[in-house]
Amino acid sequence: MYRRLTQEIGKLYVGQDELVLGTLTALFSHGHVLIESVPGLGKTLFVRTLGKVLGCQFGRIQFTADLMPSDITGAPVFDMKESEFRFHPGPVFTQLLLADEINRSPAKTHAALLEIMQEYRVTIDGVSHEVPRPFLVMATQNPLESEGTYNLPEAQLDRFMFKLIIDYPDSQQEAEILRMHSLQIDLSQRLHDEVATVTSPQEIREMIALCGTVRIDDSLVDYINNLVRLTRNWPSLHIGASPRAGIALMQSARTLAAFGGRDYATPDDVVEVVLPALRHRVQLTAEAEVEGRRVDEELTALIRSVEVPRS
Repeated sequence: MYRRLTQEIGKLYVGQDELVLGTLTALFSHGHVLIESVPGLGKTLFVRTLGKVLGCQFGRIQFTADLMPSDITGAPVFDMKESEFRFHPGPVFTQLLLADEINRSPAKTHAALLEIMQEYRVTIDGVSHEVPRPFLVMATQNPLESEGTYNLPEAQLDRFMFKLIIDYPDSQQEAEILRMHSLQIDLSQRLHDEVATVTSPQEIREMIALCGTVRIDDSLVDYINNLVRLTRNWPSLHIGASPRAGIALMQSARTLAAFGGRDYATPDDVVEVVLPALRHRVQLTAEAEVEGRRVDEELTALIRSVEVPRS
């Protein structure tokens, strides 16, 4: 399944392997991803291509300073014919949601989206409306601009399974992008003609359940536990990771093992997802920031200090 998905995505979306792997891992692990990247790297193209390949609905919300919670959740609308209020669903009622520049909206709008991410439903006037499954949120933030933005608090960042850092493509990939997307052919037409749908929401739900059956040895559980607990005592880290980080590592390691055709997880599966799973859950001390240290560098050193289980 993983090979078929990546082959079809690659027909229109070039490179960004970390984005593709991280997003698919989160999807099949019941998680969501926060993406930090500059504009113009094809995030909307990616989610549209992903929606076609998965056979899922996709949507996009451009977050702005005046965006209200009801703008994303929906709200009751008065039906003149029936003389009653009817709930009108908002754009969050989709399966793949691109939340573009999420840090441009105020905290109450963040909270509304994050509640849906956690509960998979919207409650309006005491009535719950479930969002369709599978449900994956890809939230983006721009690292270049800080004016008019609202940083997500640590407690809200913890709701995301991964934080993915997306950089510019290399020279060869960028040349391929220029050749592929300068033909002035409508994207919807290309999605219809060139990209095949290889699965369905029902099959994805079955695959998510299947990933949950992958075995994790007790020694690997201890390894994950040691990694997470060590972040709370690491000298250059002011804030360590929560137990939710350990759960994210367990779930994503299972999914990576399934992608590799195995019914058991290995330490390599854990190491592959440690950085995206922890980088947004820890915070450097003021001294470390002044010295110019980076979170990824500190986490890499932390990983190397923990003994890897051999059996």
